[in-house]
Amino acid sequence: MADTELPPLADIRTEEDIAQLVHTFYDKVRADELLGPVFEKAIPGDWGLHLQIMCNFWSMMLLYSGKYKGDPMTKHFSLPIDPSHFNQWLSLFNNTVDTLFAGEIADNAKARAKNIGRVMQSMLGFSPNTGLQIKSN
Repeated sequence: MADTELPPLADIRTEEDIAQLVHTFYDKVRADELLGPVFEKAIPGDWGLHLQIMCNFWSMMLLYSGKYKGDPMTKHFSLPIDPSHFNQWLSLFNNTVDTLFAGEIADNAKARAKNIGRVMQSMLGFSPNTGLQIKSN
């Protein structure tokens, strides 16, 4: 039997690509042992609105659509999360991107996700490099 090669993955180019990325990623988040309970408590019931917001956010970040209006950082301040949550979130995100897409915009998505995690950790009082809680005076 001859080996059949899979076609190369395409880059993220359309709103449909963004929706595929977001929906696939959040399916993994919801099933994840560490992240699932945090997200289910924060977003009980219908995830439709959250998924649309996330599609708009990533559309703005990757396709420069201008669709997202809001402040994603402050919404996370009250969540019971620590650096292990950020590490798992980034791992699932990168895995999702790598499974679905390849190219410059896909690489940009992973770089932006890493930066978002770094900034959020810093804003929550964690040192992104060490995961240690930063003491405030």
